[in-house]
Amino acid sequence: MQAIPPLPDFRSPAFLRGHVLQTLAFYDGRCIDPTGGFFHSYRDDGRVDDERTRHLVGSTRFVITFAMAARAFPAHPRASAWREAVAHGLHFLETAHRDPVHGGYHWLIDWDGARATVRDGTKHCYGLAFVLLAYAQALRIGIHGAAAGLHATVELMEQRFWEPAAQRHADEASADWTVSPYRGQNANMHACEAMLAAFDATGQAWFLARAGAIAESITVGLAGQQPDGLVWEHYDASWRIDRDYHRDDPANLFRPWGLQTGHQTEWAKLLLALEARVPDAHTGLDRVGRAQRLFDLAWRAGWDEAHGGLVYGFIDGDDERPGRYAVCDAHKYFWVQSESFAAAARLACRLPDAAARAQAWRRYDRLWDYAWSHFVDHRHGAWFRILTPDNRRLDDHKSPPGKTDYHTIGACLDVLETLGDGA
Repeated sequence: MQAIPPLPDFRSPAFLRGHVLQTLAFYDGRCIDPTGGFFHSYRDDGRVDDERTRHLVGSTRFVITFAMAARAFPAHPRASAWREAVAHGLHFLETAHRDPVHGGYHWLIDWDGARATVRDGTKHCYGLAFVLLAYAQALRIGIHGAAAGLHATVELMEQRFWEPAAQRHADEASADWTVSPYRGQNANMHACEAMLAAFDATGQAWFLARAGAIAESITVGLAGQQPDGLVWEHYDASWRIDRDYHRDDPANLFRPWGLQTGHQTEWAKLLLALEARVPDAHTGLDRVGRAQRLFDLAWRAGWDEAHGGLVYGFIDGDDERPGRYAVCDAHKYFWVQSESFAAAARLACRLPDAAARAQAWRRYDRLWDYAWSHFVDHRHGAWFRILTPDNRRLDDHKSPPGKTDYHTIGACLDVLETLGDGA
């Protein structure tokens, strides 16, 4: 059992900046593989336990994290090293992950120090969304070639995955781009996030419009299939809800069954980020109200009153009994807590009603209190990945391929931006 330091002021910009640097320090200095890319897999104490597995999501998230840090802390002694890490990571994306035959990026590769062997060549829109986000964050710190990479990635997403009639992306394709019938909201959620970042990086209104179109398509169009307006995860080729997809695999890393607590709150965060750039008063939309509803329902269904924290997943009642929820996965995941406190802070700074703002701040504090006591590794740094329903660690594997602490670092920086104290 680790010793827990006294609770700090979680709303303090100084705390948030310090926590970003402390979290980043777990990876900084040990994550760069001089032969190419980054090491992806870490034990709690920082030991690298797999030097060869490289996941597209992990490769991009390291780039994103270092780029965000370099932008947020330009005067930091490590800022130039972080910029070099961004360029190093982008080079690996283009030379090791990129498919030289069919285009796009391999999902999973084995790196032996000189050559990449493809372990899974599937093309995922989810992966391309993170490639786009990596280039957008790199462009914001002036990395050479980032603009070209950004636009090439958008063109690829448009060509291979965009479905104009639905105003959403398809999800996955074979190595040679045969698109599967599976459709999912998660890839679109991260595409929305990446389009917002591309807008911030380029100032081009097209990206903001595309982010808005995706958000409306998911949080109005798809959510309209649910009696309570929540966002289901999985759909068929016609974008009808598939309630059986991964029913037998509710803890699937990228496609879990049911309603994801953290995805409701993450959509709330994205809706508020959109509204911050184009206010509802100018659009006639009610993104603020929609964000509040998604967050409130997720909290009602997902907050664990007995042990604290937000659970991973829940299911809803049928059409005759809307508003009744049951937990389907009570484990606690690090990213659910961090994305949720970022959404709570945005709500607390944007809701028009004073009582609602105060409630959002209370929830923000409760999430941080819980994370500080259970998820933050006060000895070695960074956050533990997953806990049992009663907050015990499952193992000492802090960061498997695909994790990193992109969510936690990004959430702290998002709160700083919301408070007007960001980079």
